[in-house]
Amino acid sequence: MRAQLTADHEVPDRAPLTVRPGDPVTVGDRDTEWPAFVFITAVNGCGWVPARHVDIDGAAGIVRTGYDTTELAARAGDVVELVAEDVESGWSWCRDAAGREGWVPNRVLARD
Repeated sequence: MRAQLTADHEVPDRAPLTVRPGDPVTVGDRDTEWPAFVFITAVNGCGWVPARHVDIDGAAGIVRTGYDTTELAARAGDVVELVAEDVESGWSWCRDAAGREGWVPNRVLARD
């Protein structure tokens, strides 16, 4: 399925984070704009991941499901392929015409 962006999507300045099942992490706050996400710090970086992907015990956590925080920079009017949709978190994993992949918020995607 394809979708067209209705607004620009800028990526954050921090490097993407990839975590794997079993990785220990420090768990921070929930995102106020995206409440399904918690901020985690792992040995290889930090970033926002869906809380359901982490077994949380206070400020400690163990990654339950692997996750890649890469976001796809795109402009309004760009057409992307929807590779996977995460309805609960409100984001979709997309591929652009150049083959780059990453997360884009569903609120800026108009499906064909």
